[in-house]
Parts: sequence; C-alpha cells; structure tokens
Amino acid sequence: MSDVTKFICEEMRALANPSRASFNRKLLRIKDDSGRVVLGCQMPNLRKICKRYSATLSPNEILILLRSNCQEFRQFALLVMIDRFKADPENIVRLYLDNITYVDNWDLVDMSAPKIIGGFYKSTDEIFKRLALDPNLWANRIAMVATIAFIGKGQFDLTLQLAEMFMGHGSHFLHKASGWMLREVGKRNGEVLLAFLREHAAAMPKVMLRYACERLPKE
Repeated sequence: MSDVTKFICEEMRALANPSRASFNRKLLRIKDDSGRVVLGCQMPNLRKICKRYSATLSPNEILILLRSNCQEFRQFALLVMIDRFKADPENIVRLYLDNITYVDNWDLVDMSAPKIIGGFYKSTDEIFKRLALDPNLWANRIAMVATIAFIGKGQFDLTLQLAEMFMGHGSHFLHKASGWMLREVGKRNGEVLLAFLREHAAAMPKVMLRYACERLPKE
C-alpha cells in the first residue's frame, strides 16, 4: 500500500462511527462472520476525501482500496472511479468490469452501475446480456440498475426485458432492483408499466410487484 492510500485509509478510519457501523451492517445484511469491515463513515465525508485525492491515485492504488475487506474503502474506490469516468471512460469501465467481483453489495452496485455501465454503453449492447446471465448475483443487479440511465432517456425496452428475465431468479436483491426500475419506468410512462403488469403481474415475485406498484394509484 502506498503512502497516499495509507493516508486515505487513516482518514476514513478516523471517521469511524461504531453505532452507524452496526446500523449499516444490518442495512447491508453483512454478517458478522463475513470478514467484511464496516467503519460507519458517512458518504458525504467519503465524497470530501475523494475530491481531495481522486486525481492523485493510480489504477493500482484504486484497486488496492476496491479489493480490501473494508466496505468504506470499496465505496471510496468506486467514488474515485465515478469521479474520473468522464475523463477516461474506457479505462474506468475496463477496470470496473475486470474487478466486478468486488462490487458485491447492493449499495456498491447502486452507487456505481448507473454512472459507469449505464453511462458508457448503449441499451442494445451485448454487455447487458452477459451481465444478466452471469452466475454472480451482483453482476445481474448491475445490469438491471444500470438501465436507469436509459429510462431517463425514455428507453424502456432493456429494463422490461431484464425484469421479465429476472422474475424467475431466486434472490430478493434482484427482485427489489427489478421492481425499482419498473417503478422508474412507470414514473415516466405509466401506460408502459401497466401494460407490463397486465402481462406479467400474476407471475412476478411479490417483492418485485410491490416495488413496481408503489407509485401507482390504488385503483
């Protein structure tokens, strides 16, 4: 570990909050015996540190943080990657995909996938099929959550295709993400969401259906 990364880690450790760490463990469903360290740092503080050091870190230093066993170090590494994405999108995407196994919790996925994967690829690119078929649950969630970048542009097809594909998946983490993205579709075009629900609601997992319907009128 370089002097820069050591100093960054020390800053984050100085911001540790045991009570928040305990809360975050429950929120993120990180088991005590998982080996994952949770400091309980607040995201605004991590962003401030990122602004100071983002430009100084090498790809290897970013990877040291991303591959650590500390949740906040991984969050910080992803913040740096997001910050540097516009200036160097191809290398950041490559770094992200090559190390996707370390983006292994819903918060890490949700903070990074829309801006890095959704910000780089087109909705018709093969990468989404590859991620959706990956045996890694978090790769599947990356594919789904990244579609919010297209939903904002009025492009709903990929979201609907993935939601249909993931109805038979066994993880509630993916069902929640799918329902969330369907809800986002509904915010922009209620008829598109209603048409999807008319066709698939009976077969949808309950949590996916509940998330998808949260913004719909009761009637």
